[in-house]
Amino acid sequence: MELHMLGTGAGVPTKERNVTAMVMKGVDGKKACWMIDCGEGTQHQILHAPIKAGAITKVFITHLHGDHLYGLPGFLGSRSFQGADQPLTVYGPSGLRPYIEQSLAVSGTHLTYPLTVHEVEEGEIVDDGNWRISCLALDHRMPSFGYRFDEKEQPGRLDRERLLKDDIPSGPWLGDLKEQKTVTLPDGRVVDGRDYVTEPVKGRRIVILGDTRPMPAVADFAKEADLLVHEATFMAGERETADRFAHSTTLDAAEIARQADVSRLLLTHISARYKAADMAGYTEEARSRFPNTKTAADFGVYSLERGDR
Repeated sequence: MELHMLGTGAGVPTKERNVTAMVMKGVDGKKACWMIDCGEGTQHQILHAPIKAGAITKVFITHLHGDHLYGLPGFLGSRSFQGADQPLTVYGPSGLRPYIEQSLAVSGTHLTYPLTVHEVEEGEIVDDGNWRISCLALDHRMPSFGYRFDEKEQPGRLDRERLLKDDIPSGPWLGDLKEQKTVTLPDGRVVDGRDYVTEPVKGRRIVILGDTRPMPAVADFAKEADLLVHEATFMAGERETADRFAHSTTLDAAEIARQADVSRLLLTHISARYKAADMAGYTEEARSRFPNTKTAADFGVYSLERGDR
């Protein structure tokens, strides 16, 4: 499973960074994708990434500022023009539904697939048996949410080394052992399946935030996440500007990551004032407080494998 960053800038696109969009690829262990935010030009960014619009089955909009939203009508239309027929569900704050409906109606765009729009409130919004998805209200100039993706615990696997060591032969009883049942083998031995199954594998936790001032509730929301994606629009020297526009700095994001005891921190939503030459200092500033920090880049791909912690 991977996180593909399609846009990592804030406010307006630049030659180095498009506005915000990212895609979690492989959420079903295969090719299914979920998109988080869809700033202007996102469908163009998809053309340069190993992602198919038709493979995206869920879209999560953090808030309704244009740099997170203006690409959505174009994406919905292009997904249809490309012949997609798989249903798509879009989640986001109040006001998202009329925005989509009016955009499609005014432009005469007809979709070839079922579209469902859910306007969310704080709390759990999805439980599909494999993933529980929750959202947290953030502190921004308009309603903004962070999304937490919690994967269900995966069952343990048959311990092949232990089977070989105890001379357990192959056969249909291995299925019963995997289900941790007691089995009588052909040679008469009675064995307990619990002795031959590894420990359950903890599910992944990925937390992706919309725009926000630093807020203590995020540390609890992101507790022990495998990856926290946190906006860091400004460096610490722009504290006053960050407060005025309801954003976070590099040190704000790093402090939240430290308090939450996350495994990794990925910084994004970077002000256009920062150029490529500024990025080393920008990243090191956050690392001074939380060492396992990276700064996201457009078309960067970040692993979301189990056990990364």
